[in-house]
Amino acid sequence: MPEAAPSRIWYAGAGTASPAEALPDLTIHRRSRLAASLRQCQESGMSQDHISNVLAERYASPAMRAIWSGEGKVRLERDYWIAVLKAQRDLGIAVPDGVIESYERVKDQINLASIMKRERVTRHDVKARIEEFCELAGHEHLHKGMTSRDLTENVEQLQVYRALQLIETKSIAALIRFATRAKQLRDIPFTARTHNVAAQVTTLGKRIAMSGEEMLLAHQSLVNVLQTYPARGLKGAVGTRLDQITLFNGDAGKARALEQRVLVHLGLPKALDAVGQVYPRSLDFRAVSVLTELASGPGNFAKTIRLMAGHELASEGFAKGQVGSSAMPHKMNSRSCERINGLHVILKGYLAMAAGLAGDQWNEGDVSCSVVRRVMLPDAFLAMDGLLETLLTVLDQMEVFEAVVETELNRYLPFLLTTTVMMEAVKKGAGREGAHEAIKEHAVAAIGDLRTGKIMQNDLLQRLAADKRLGLSAAELQLVLDQGRANSGDAGAQVDFFAEQVEALAKAKPEAASYAPGTIL
Repeated sequence: MPEAAPSRIWYAGAGTASPAEALPDLTIHRRSRLAASLRQCQESGMSQDHISNVLAERYASPAMRAIWSGEGKVRLERDYWIAVLKAQRDLGIAVPDGVIESYERVKDQINLASIMKRERVTRHDVKARIEEFCELAGHEHLHKGMTSRDLTENVEQLQVYRALQLIETKSIAALIRFATRAKQLRDIPFTARTHNVAAQVTTLGKRIAMSGEEMLLAHQSLVNVLQTYPARGLKGAVGTRLDQITLFNGDAGKARALEQRVLVHLGLPKALDAVGQVYPRSLDFRAVSVLTELASGPGNFAKTIRLMAGHELASEGFAKGQVGSSAMPHKMNSRSCERINGLHVILKGYLAMAAGLAGDQWNEGDVSCSVVRRVMLPDAFLAMDGLLETLLTVLDQMEVFEAVVETELNRYLPFLLTTTVMMEAVKKGAGREGAHEAIKEHAVAAIGDLRTGKIMQNDLLQRLAADKRLGLSAAELQLVLDQGRANSGDAGAQVDFFAEQVEALAKAKPEAASYAPGTIL
């Protein structure tokens, strides 16, 4: 059978067919109109068939999207150019009257299609944006003594820094909710699990505090990154400030003063000094790494809620009108917690990309990293922002089903107290290993009988009372059971300590305490 001829589909930039040739099934009028529209898209560099960024459009908040949007970046660049121009003027570089005002007047007139059209001619993104801004203002006073990286490195770092600040606010908001939930559930006894197998008694509050504390540790790492994050600064083509020094007639002091003024504009805590054309990409690894670390506590929490939901112990919440399954009406899936885990996987993928760039720069720097960073940096922050928005929603809406929790505890409680029974037997004179073996024999037999339906209630303590190797009476074992139900060690104190630490953060940053997530899909 002969191979079918491939379809000829025209798209912007393909160059394989004219628009009219590619649309044979349309009427002549419609073909003409659509072909003109497609040609216009091609000329501007914009695709008629737009491919969306799912992280931006489905998960991230408007505030995070604004930091990383195309228009947002151009606006930051224009503000930065104006700040440099103002600082140069203040330090003695001649700038005619009205020039800065002209740039400021048009800085918000952003036409991404026009800029892209220029870039398709220049094959240089920064040159295209310089030309666009200068033509709008009617002057050519931007970018004096600067290389492209004097612009892009600092602006991209400003995006990273502001995005980290937004993440910090939301992480504190999440920690506050972790602490609130932990305090609410502080004293509810609960079956703790290791290896996902019933182990000992804990409390629901302690389980939530456990994930919260992991996130708290990561928040401390985030604060450290923010406090020490350095800008590249205004260093020129290879990091020597040569062109700025030349612009200032050999005055290196003024070139350094210019950088300090620009640093104030950026709002970053410090600048690198002996840096080359680009800042070390290990800084990107540091930023994405702290995002991945910060997502780990929420990731563990979400996985645990999913496991608890499977046993009907808890739920992430179920909104009015929500559907769990298109086929099975009874289902209430933990789809938001699944999203948290999925976004964490995405972050770990971007961390691998960041790791691939760290320590891989040539000489004073190159931009083979460009295509990776264009994807990795914005999308890592969009993913983390979506993760936090989802986490906040789950923490606000989650439910705990205490009746089911108690039923599970009653089923497993004698097993959960075997370590206590062993300690009581040792105190009565039994050998530790002998006691361990005796308890194991009866525990394995009891759970086997429960699983096969031979018994309906856990009778482990009765079996242990009849075993003379342990030397414990039925009354003594019943006392162990009664006390053990509420004996979760110092789980309550651990919840309190976690909550106190979070309370201090909340007081220091009240805007985080009042932050409410947007509506998630």
